[in-house]
Amino acid sequence: MELINKYIEENKDRFLDELFKLIRIPSVSAKEENKPDMLRATEYIKKSLLDAGADKAEVISTEGHPVVYAEKSIDSSLPTVLVYGHYDVQPAEPLELWASEPFEPEVRGGKIYGRGADDDKGQMFMQLKAFELMNNTGTLPCNVKFMIEGEEEIGSPSLKKFCIDNKEKLASDIILISDTTMISMAVPSITVGLRGLSYMEVELTGPNRDLHSGLYGGAVLNPINALTKMIASLTDENRHISIKGFYDDVIEVSDEERKEMAKAPFSLEDYKKAIDIDKEVGEAGYSTTERTGIRPSLDVNGIWGGYIEEGAKTVLPSKAYAKISMRLVPNQNSRKIDKLFQDHFRAIAPEGVKVKVRSLHGGEGYVSPLDTVAYQAASKACETSFGKKPVPVRSGGSIPIVSDFEEVLGVKSILLGFGLSSDAIHSPNENYPLFNFYKGIETIALFYNYYSELMKG
Repeated sequence: MELINKYIEENKDRFLDELFKLIRIPSVSAKEENKPDMLRATEYIKKSLLDAGADKAEVISTEGHPVVYAEKSIDSSLPTVLVYGHYDVQPAEPLELWASEPFEPEVRGGKIYGRGADDDKGQMFMQLKAFELMNNTGTLPCNVKFMIEGEEEIGSPSLKKFCIDNKEKLASDIILISDTTMISMAVPSITVGLRGLSYMEVELTGPNRDLHSGLYGGAVLNPINALTKMIASLTDENRHISIKGFYDDVIEVSDEERKEMAKAPFSLEDYKKAIDIDKEVGEAGYSTTERTGIRPSLDVNGIWGGYIEEGAKTVLPSKAYAKISMRLVPNQNSRKIDKLFQDHFRAIAPEGVKVKVRSLHGGEGYVSPLDTVAYQAASKACETSFGKKPVPVRSGGSIPIVSDFEEVLGVKSILLGFGLSSDAIHSPNENYPLFNFYKGIETIALFYNYYSELMKG
């Protein structure tokens, strides 16, 4: 522990400077214009891994954005940890809501501000620095591999095939991921469950062109009016999703497990205050943490159509669009939900509009057991680092590829993340506390030690 802290203290400014260089690369996977930046990011990470002590590192092409792979082999008789992370980030828009430039990171009030500061450049970079620390201090107790992809923010469409094609290369005993949150700096936690995802885009077309709303309004169905009514009908008065068959595969969590989940510290008043709302809403019969942890949900992520620029334009639009996501719980299948949504949405469309529905991406939920060596090692590492035993929690977020890892590679994952709900990931002013960044490096290094010790039996 003393050796770990000494190395971090001596190198903390360099760690931060190197992270800033990565954040300055606008590696937005969703935008074609940023493809050159994606390649820049892969080369930077490759060099960082080699500098950190990897025996070899390479940038491997996929059907989409490349994967950075690296490995350090000590002894084939020792366990192997495969580290997963991603170098792509969400688009920074709306830019006007940022207090500083999204790709010019800076520290304010003890926090790193910038797109990717938390998700996932900051957290992924902790893994690289923990690896460097153990190499440079001669304390690395196991073999380590890295798989850093560039498509997580668009659903990892190429990574499953990459895993299938490289199954032998990726062979490991456990997959270590830092891309999740913990309850707070004072209450460490380990994520043991993720929701799945079904993400859809819908398009409604009414007349064959935009019309004058005075000459046609009241006589021709407005696609935006129709779309808003259709969306409103997707949930009932109890916030229960009204798509037929949607809940068929949902496994109800037992009262005993719900009681255990309720022991995790949570202040509803602090929750509301943090996001400036006066009332929480959700599915009737469930608490706020249950709604995001063990229950599915449906949300409109974007809606547009007609005239939205400054000033007035009296138009009855030809088209209306929306992006709609459904967070799924383990045992729900995203492809089945895609089909149920498509059939339902077409069925509820009124006469006067034509409907198109397409799936953008999705993935399955995941539950990690608490009785594994890896979880015990992660728990012990957190307890040593934070001085408190961590709380196991189920996250409302999704990392769709995690369930594919288990299916294709036959390996469980440990979700050892250090983000906070206040880090504004996917939003303007994304940030990451310096405390968490350095504490994450410390905890990850401890995980390697405890995991290797426990694997020896």
